[in-house]
Amino acid sequence: ITQILVYAVVLVAFAYPLGVYMASVFESRRVRLSEGWFYRVVRTSPEREQDWKTYAKSVLVFSVLASALVYAIQRLQGHIFLNPDHVKGVPSHISLNTAASFVTNTNWQFYGGEYTMSYFTQVAALASQQYISAGVGIAVLVAVTRGLSRRSSTELGNFWVDLYRAIVYVLLPLSLILGVILLSQG
Repeated sequence: ITQILVYAVVLVAFAYPLGVYMASVFESRRVRLSEGWFYRVVRTSPEREQDWKTYAKSVLVFSVLASALVYAIQRLQGHIFLNPDHVKGVPSHISLNTAASFVTNTNWQFYGGEYTMSYFTQVAALASQQYISAGVGIAVLVAVTRGLSRRSSTELGNFWVDLYRAIVYVLLPLSLILGVILLSQG
């Protein structure tokens, strides 16, 4: 019970500073040097905001492409490098189930870990989606929050800007900090 109470106190103590930090990240109009290349690749302008239909379309297109990529990697893993155990391609029904679950960040697993997935598939498809799908979830939450707070505006921000900032400025620093904490605990 003490451990649960300490954990709850730590979460509550860090909620406000993390919220203030995230608000500054997502409401900033300043484009950082590290963001420019990403906006050129996805062909967007950080100054151009999207209405709800365009934002939703961006989320859906990104999620469908991510699902297709995860599905393809699983199906083709027998022919891709980093497969020292020579596992064959994942059956189509398991590939579809796994792709859908990891892209939606539910991470439901209906396979036998290392017996079914190659190292490449685990890293390039599954582990990356655990990270990227969390960024998509944060971006959508930011858009919903903007929609509620900007009652007179029909624009919700830009999905691509929110996705990049969620991954690079929120998830990456948190991962590094929590990783160091976990390493210190053995």
